[in-house]
Amino acid sequence: MTDYFTPTVIQQTIPDADMTPLEVLLLSHIFEAERDGDGWYFFSEQGPADILYIARSELEVALAASEHAGESSANGFVSEYLPGPQVVGPMPSYLDLDLSTTSWEFIIQDIVKRSATLAYVTAVSSFTCSRMRPDGFGGAVVLISADAIMGKSTNEILEDFIEEVTPESG
Repeated sequence: MTDYFTPTVIQQTIPDADMTPLEVLLLSHIFEAERDGDGWYFFSEQGPADILYIARSELEVALAASEHAGESSANGFVSEYLPGPQVVGPMPSYLDLDLSTTSWEFIIQDIVKRSATLAYVTAVSSFTCSRMRPDGFGGAVVLISADAIMGKSTNEILEDFIEEVTPESG
């Protein structure tokens, strides 16, 4: 069996002052996180997580502390998962949050929109696998600004190069 990996680094340290408590909580579960001065360095050795398993109480506290940010991707996403007051019976102590309905890029874009210091944030990923398979290697770059999320894979960059050197047929 072949295992596929997507090691990823967020290249800028994201300042504490630019993030809500909920964004820090979510991003530290999507990625591995290390303190870097007055901010956080996010990375993942195997790939960003798609499913987050987080204590409901942590989510509730972080959401309440983040409501000052107004409407945000993180607040809306978590609000959909938290059981409302109409739920009868025992409440789950942990929740599985499925990121297939959103993306960590939108969380970071909200941070950039509010930031006084970040014009953009970049993510660089490599695609690797445990066997030498032709579909298991490459990479991608993503640039996240307040207005756009742009990305290209190494295959797309290679196609651009090939287009530049291939004579037009016609």
